[in-house]
Amino acid sequence: MAKTSQRVKQSREPKYPTRRYSRCRRCGRSRAVYRKFGVCRICLRELAHNGYIPGMTKSSW
Repeated sequence: MAKTSQRVKQSREPKYPTRRYSRCRRCGRSRAVYRKFGVCRICLRELAHNGYIPGMTKSSW
């Protein structure tokens, strides 16, 4: 879980556009965030297992 101060800091508009970074919409994690879904790898896995992301299934071979 991300710190509240980091979430507030990230929500403000940065002075320069290159300082912008993505955060997970569910937990606020700043690393390993998928742009297409807007969530981190951990939340993406949980959502896929629960069936909330259509078309995504657990791979097996």
